[in-house]
Amino acid sequence: MDSFPITIEQYHEHERANGCRYEFVNGYIYAMVGGSRRHNLLTVTLARLLGNHLEGSSCQVYASDMKVKAGSPSDNIFFYPDVMVACGRGKQDQYVEHEPRLIVEVLSPGTEQHDRLGKLEAYTQIASLHEYVLVDQSTSKIDTYRRAGCQWRLFRYREGDYVQFESIDFEVAVERIYRSVIGIV
Repeated sequence: MDSFPITIEQYHEHERANGCRYEFVNGYIYAMVGGSRRHNLLTVTLARLLGNHLEGSSCQVYASDMKVKAGSPSDNIFFYPDVMVACGRGKQDQYVEHEPRLIVEVLSPGTEQHDRLGKLEAYTQIASLHEYVLVDQSTSKIDTYRRAGCQWRLFRYREGDYVQFESIDFEVAVERIYRSVIGIV
């Protein structure tokens, strides 16, 4: 891109023309970097577990390639969550989900601070979102921010716990999520 900030239309056109994924925050684009083997395995495992649980329901599970519109209504923020669940038939868009119920980010050393701060702030402004889940790829730790009325509460899960995904009525052992990455550095 030659100049910044850019419009939403320029952002979407730039992505389609280049075949690359970028996140967009109020006129500025940020290239997405590839994830590690552990990151990918955790993303696929979570998408499979959630997809199996939701099969036959009105919910859809998306992994990595579907954008979400985040932030307040006046913001123009688009992210690519690692895993996202949307239920019902709200605003239909071929490339962007506007009404997610659950968003999961697998933490990487280079993105953890942004996932815990910037994305947390933007995601928790989405009216339809009930849970924002952060999965640590280096240790068996999962943090879930869950909407409780107008507030968000943090729930922490470790080895030996069962993670509660209340927004989709699902629970799973932490060990089951991490089973595919045991022994992978």
